[in-house]
Amino acid sequence: MKRLRRGEPVTVLGAGNMGSGIAQACAQAGFPVRVRDLSPQDLDRGRAAISSTLDGAIQRGKLTPEGKGEVLSRVQFTTSLDEALAGTRLVIEAVFEEEKVKRPLFESVVPKVPRDTLVVSNTSSLSIASLFDGLEGSERFAGLHFFYPAAVNRLVEIVSGPGTSPGALDALTDFCYALRKVPVRVKDSAGFCVNRFFVPYLNESVRLLEEGIADIPTIEAAANETFGTRLGPFELMNVTGVTIAFHSESSLARSFGPFYEPANLLRERHERKERWEISGTPGSMADREVVSQRLLGAVMGIAARLAEEGVASPEETDRAAVVGLRWVRGPFAWMNRLGLPAALARVEAIHARWGASFPVSSELQQRAGKGEPRWPLRFVRVEREGPLAWVLLDRPEVLNALNSEVLRQLDAQVRELSADPQVLVLLLAGSSRVFAAGADIAEMAGKSAFEGREFTFLGQRVTEAFEGSGKPSIAVVEGYALGGGFELALACDFILAAEKTQLALPEVTLGIHPGFGGSQRLLRLIGRARTKLLVESGLPISAEEAERWGAVARVYPRDELKEQARSLALTIASRAPLAVRMARSVIDQGADASLASALRLEGESASLTFSTEDQKEGMKAYLERRPPRFQGR
Repeated sequence: MKRLRRGEPVTVLGAGNMGSGIAQACAQAGFPVRVRDLSPQDLDRGRAAISSTLDGAIQRGKLTPEGKGEVLSRVQFTTSLDEALAGTRLVIEAVFEEEKVKRPLFESVVPKVPRDTLVVSNTSSLSIASLFDGLEGSERFAGLHFFYPAAVNRLVEIVSGPGTSPGALDALTDFCYALRKVPVRVKDSAGFCVNRFFVPYLNESVRLLEEGIADIPTIEAAANETFGTRLGPFELMNVTGVTIAFHSESSLARSFGPFYEPANLLRERHERKERWEISGTPGSMADREVVSQRLLGAVMGIAARLAEEGVASPEETDRAAVVGLRWVRGPFAWMNRLGLPAALARVEAIHARWGASFPVSSELQQRAGKGEPRWPLRFVRVEREGPLAWVLLDRPEVLNALNSEVLRQLDAQVRELSADPQVLVLLLAGSSRVFAAGADIAEMAGKSAFEGREFTFLGQRVTEAFEGSGKPSIAVVEGYALGGGFELALACDFILAAEKTQLALPEVTLGIHPGFGGSQRLLRLIGRARTKLLVESGLPISAEEAERWGAVARVYPRDELKEQARSLALTIASRAPLAVRMARSVIDQGADASLASALRLEGESASLTFSTEDQKEGMKAYLERRPPRFQGR
């Protein structure tokens, strides 16, 4: 599946709250959007909803009136399905949440679009397998669950169906990043990822009330304190609708059993169409602790099962909670904060009551039984591609900010890849459309001088791991490379950057200065005056300017960057490995030597290449007019 580029049209079917929000998000990201609904009145409401949301952005200083006009100019409204689908690369269905409404629409759409057009449903609960069953082209069907309000909420669940191709998932992931969303990939299962644990969190809050364990103000306060939210479960249900919570929980109960049955009080409120009465004074800390333990037990138990069932990874589950629900930490981070034995005890307390409908994850039991304090969470991902290894910073929810755990994982991965003879070139990049926004200030803010020193030299150890890896390394930078992120990129052999990327060493704005080696490596690339300019001012520099100064090797259009980096890395991987490694060493050592010493070093090293089998093979292949077969010997 080809990835979507800005300027290629997107179709949104449905102009309601979700459809209009999705259309706005697409238009703000630079995509032309065709919005189709059944009547002009429906379209007018959608148009008014987009206009109103953009007006709010103008009032908050986030948008100019000219910017509003630009966004609206990209949105076309129509009642014609054929007009909406003409030339589209992606169809996003956002009509009423019922299969009997969605399914006939897909039956009309699929024959009208080419086989390489992605067709997705914005559903929060319906089975992707059922929605698209029997339709031609299963590889391009998926779910794309935007969270309300779609124009603002950054989370999108990408739901793979039984036949969805990896290429389609990659294209949808890239599309979500283009919208400045944070996508999480999940499998087709009732509730997907977020609703599977969030809706029971609401339901368990109601049970605590009806069991007389705590009143509403106490439950609200406990939930807000535990999860770091502004709206507790009851106030949130008042905002989003008690009926929605009831129907969502009922849907989960049909798939998973009694634990998920709506609480009696929730059913009564739904039937009476009544809101919850929130006012009152919270109870004691002891009462709030009881509430906290119960809610955490439910959330952590379900999250562990999601991982065991392969619905969502621990990292994706935490990311979804932090981005979509704005929780201060996700379920697995909570397990690690409590310690796995303590987390298991809270989960088992709920299992004791509900039995098979609230099963305990066997992996959680095994890890806790071994006394493991933490569930391992991966923030650095490695993707192998023949002789290439992509080392991906994978914390998109915080713009790939570098905390101690990320640095430790980077260090371990680079050293492991450096020892692997099958890996010939390393590419360092962000998993999203941002390289790295610098060190994690939330972690750094509380460090003492001693802890700051440990963190600084941990960063230096990572940058030295890249320089000393023995493998050519390429930093593939887009979006932002700030502070520690820029310093990491500078430790690679060279930087390839996307157009309009911003690079900076802004540490002086935080009362510190670069410590991972950035000032010294930059000094050797662009000279003393320009290095002082960037370090002392903390101001950013564009990729284009950095290329002119010599800090960036090449700049490419954003949509071409990774493919160009891949092509160049494969070219380097095709060269004689020993010669490449020796040449890297000569360049690095010669940079700090006198010219005479550097020339001597180069001559001695070049002479040694004549004793290698690769030299004989390379020259023989040249004379025989065939590609060489280098063995690294």
